[in-house]
Amino acid sequence: MKIPVTLNGTKTIFEANADDSLMKVLHKNSCPSVKEGCGSGFCGSCTVLLDDKPVASCKIPAGIVKGNEIVTLEAFSKTEDYDVIIQGFNKAGIKLCGYCNAGKIFAAYKILHMQKMPSRQEITENIKNLSPCCTDIETLVNGIIYAIQIENKRSKRVN
Repeated sequence: MKIPVTLNGTKTIFEANADDSLMKVLHKNSCPSVKEGCGSGFCGSCTVLLDDKPVASCKIPAGIVKGNEIVTLEAFSKTEDYDVIIQGFNKAGIKLCGYCNAGKIFAAYKILHMQKMPSRQEITENIKNLSPCCTDIETLVNGIIYAIQIENKRSKRVN
């Protein structure tokens, strides 16, 4: 089946079965940041942005992404949002392992773009299902809070 999408800003046609996981299709299309982890959508290793929302690509059938925009960490790592998130993570002492990066980074991206400043509890609630292998949840929450502060200072936004 031919599945037209926009992958990392480029119009692309995936050749795949409708029930193939998006993760496997992205692997075939040279997206090494999309890792295979738990296979049940919790570890975050396969996270991508699908129409600007973080999703576990291992749980998404390729047939339903027709016409959608997909962004992987390869392209996202060239954005200002990525730089802000990495600065916040660095300030918190988070060392990215390379395996669960996408889950942590795209969760932070989602939180960074909430309408209002989230509380520590709301941030924790948003990341509670992640199982990052290289950092604890408390440190990740701190990294996200630092990223929000950096973004607010950069954009002179007050929440």
